[in-house]
Amino acid sequence: MTTTLAARAEALDAADPLASLRERFLLPDGVTYLDGNSLGALPAAVPPAITDAVQRQWGTDLIRSWNDNGWWDAPLRVGDTIGQLIGAAPGQVVAGDSTSVQLFNALTAAARMRPGRTLLLTDPDHFPTDQYIADSVGRILGLTVRRVPVRELAAVLAAEGEQVAVAAYGPVDYRTGELQDMAALTAAAHRAGALMLWDLCHAAGALPVQVDAVGADLAVGCGYKYLSGGPGAPAFIYVAERHQSQFDHAITGWHGHAEPFAMRGSYEPAAGVARARIGTQPMLSMLALEAALTAFDGVDLQQLRAKSLSLTGFFLECADDLLDGLGFTAVTPREPDRRGSQVSLRHEHAYPLTQALIERGFIGDMRAPDLLRFGFNALYVTHRDVHASVAALRDITVSGEYTAERFNARAAVT
Repeated sequence: MTTTLAARAEALDAADPLASLRERFLLPDGVTYLDGNSLGALPAAVPPAITDAVQRQWGTDLIRSWNDNGWWDAPLRVGDTIGQLIGAAPGQVVAGDSTSVQLFNALTAAARMRPGRTLLLTDPDHFPTDQYIADSVGRILGLTVRRVPVRELAAVLAAEGEQVAVAAYGPVDYRTGELQDMAALTAAAHRAGALMLWDLCHAAGALPVQVDAVGADLAVGCGYKYLSGGPGAPAFIYVAERHQSQFDHAITGWHGHAEPFAMRGSYEPAAGVARARIGTQPMLSMLALEAALTAFDGVDLQQLRAKSLSLTGFFLECADDLLDGLGFTAVTPREPDRRGSQVSLRHEHAYPLTQALIERGFIGDMRAPDLLRFGFNALYVTHRDVHASVAALRDITVSGEYTAERFNARAAVT
């Protein structure tokens, strides 16, 4: 069967219209990288951009670069580029700060737009930071934070929606890769008079998100996963144009002031989405992200999505054939319209199996307690990568290689 699967992988890759995009990344020899859902691979455009930013823009032009090299406008410029990938018209996205900061600002602003409502809904399976920040906003604003599973959200909104200020959810489950219906859930929130805030960390750059089309109110996301902006890359915030005049966020800074260089002691928000800016951004990281986004130049996001589904579907097929009877269970939905761009397998020895795979050059990751995660960035992952990874996982499991002591010693980052 593995021979047949290998042949199918070759055929699928030969027919891939996006195959040439792999050249836009600097992928190390001997490594199959399936962790783009945690940290994207290095785009080839980034190193020269950083060299220029350090040696010329900073080293030679110095502070003049805020004007001469467009540093001041970078958060809005990069924001609009990200907006193209998430279906946002220009003037609705700002890049900068961390996802945590952007989420805090988005949640507080959303709650303030719905005064008198006392409930903030979030997902008990959300990424932990999202839950922590929801609790923090609840304490500060005196809201009740309720964790409602996404499958129950529409029913709760229908029954108690008049008390809900904002519902904060992710379209893709970071553990399982399950994809939610953004349009349906946003519509359910709006029927209740609530606002919908989406965390796009596992969606932006992986699938054709359409925040304008689905009527999203607010959204946040990171720059270092499928956008491949580098570790700690700036995050982004989307504020729908209809809400911008009411966007009253908790953390205000001078870059979001209507007249930042007037140096006034009282805050007056800038017009439009520029008010979502806060303070001086880490320009080297911002310029790295801007360069990284060029990897999407000319890419049809529908083709990207089609390849993503092909990769994840082929992974599930390989797992069914090669891992049968070895204690693995696929937890990612098999229906194409219900999965993002990752596949997760459950196994009681997830951690050492992942470590053994990494030693062989097949890089994925795991999430406690028992999930092996494999993320597929369709810009550079191939079907051959998929088949080789699952074949290596079978070999490691059958041989018992993963039981070695070095694979079971827990590192700080898993």
